Amino acid sequence: MQTMREATLLEPKENEAGLPHNIIVEERSRLTATGVTKIVRYDENGAVLETRQGTLTIGGSGIQVSELSIKTGEVKISGKIEFIQYTQPVLHGQGGFLRRLAR
Repeated sequence: MQTMREATLLEPKENEAGLPHNIIVEERSRLTATGVTKIVRYDENGAVLETRQGTLTIGGSGIQVSELSIKTGEVKISGKIEFIQYTQPVLHGQGGFLRRLAR
């Protein structure tokens, strides 16, 4: 069993350029994502990627990250892809739970 792994693809200065984000899924066994700023984690059951459009979660079985491009933010994933889900990016500086209570 693989352990969770993480990697940062692009330095913050490069992220500001606003790389385009696209996903291509081929036969539910190969996925290419561009505009990825960080691989939060991945293992054989899935991968979590940060993009400028939000956090992208890819789930399935036998998931492998086969290629990373630091320049373009391109990630290639293979395995049995069962779902793809976006969540909103976390906006820093809006305050946490305690700050909202103090209002």
